[in-house]
Amino acid sequence: MRFTRALSAAVVLLGLAAAPAAADSSPSASPSQDSDAPTTAGTSFRTATEFEQGQVATANGAAGDYLYWSFPADAEQRPTVRATVKLPETHAAQTWRVDVYDGLRRRQACQWGAQARTADAGTSSVELACVLRTVRAWTEPWANDPLPGTYYVRLTAVNVPTSDLGVPVSTEVRVDSKDIGGAAAVDGSLAEPLVPGIAVTSGADQGDEDEKGAVLSAIEPEDGWSSGWWSDRWVWSGIGAVLAALAGIGGYALTRGSGRPPRVPPGV
Repeated sequence: MRFTRALSAAVVLLGLAAAPAAADSSPSASPSQDSDAPTTAGTSFRTATEFEQGQVATANGAAGDYLYWSFPADAEQRPTVRATVKLPETHAAQTWRVDVYDGLRRRQACQWGAQARTADAGTSSVELACVLRTVRAWTEPWANDPLPGTYYVRLTAVNVPTSDLGVPVSTEVRVDSKDIGGAAAVDGSLAEPLVPGIAVTSGADQGDEDEKGAVLSAIEPEDGWSSGWWSDRWVWSGIGAVLAALAGIGGYALTRGSGRPPRVPPGV
């Protein structure tokens, strides 16, 4: 009985000690990631609103406006841009289009997705999507491959009837990426990602501190820009080398025989 009482008291004391710890470890009320998402859009490449992948950027605009956002994309990622346009109850047929440009402001083609759609009269919303090609760490100067850096999203309505110009709309834009991995790795990498102001940043490291104010953008992936030389293909290459070595050893063990042949005495 004494042992049982002592054990019960110990359990109670442990429970009381664990209660504050459990309360301290409970998640506190903090703003979610989407609370930091922008609620406005730019009107040009230079004024494009920055947002991170996974966030939902929203903005109010009007039919006929050009709305710009920018986001970072790193090597071996395949970004997917999705846009939703909510239209008023009364409107004529409108064709909305989403275009994506890389850090050199080259328009990047979509592999698949509804890049442009027509919202018939009375349609409440229209959804667009653009799946880009996989971002490469390095490419030839003459190629149009997507490279690491800032990417721009432009959303606009084309061939808008005069009666619908200026009609208010609300928009949502989201970008998510699929990590392709070593299958998209290349032998090479850019000296710097294609980010606005990256050359100014490099020069400011050796110049005056006042020059750093000229940087246009400091947006980058959450884990920083990759170096471009490491990928999981190094792991598979190592595994292949080990398997090849084991196969060579096994083949030698099977074909070497029992050793040197016995010596035959001369004259036999």
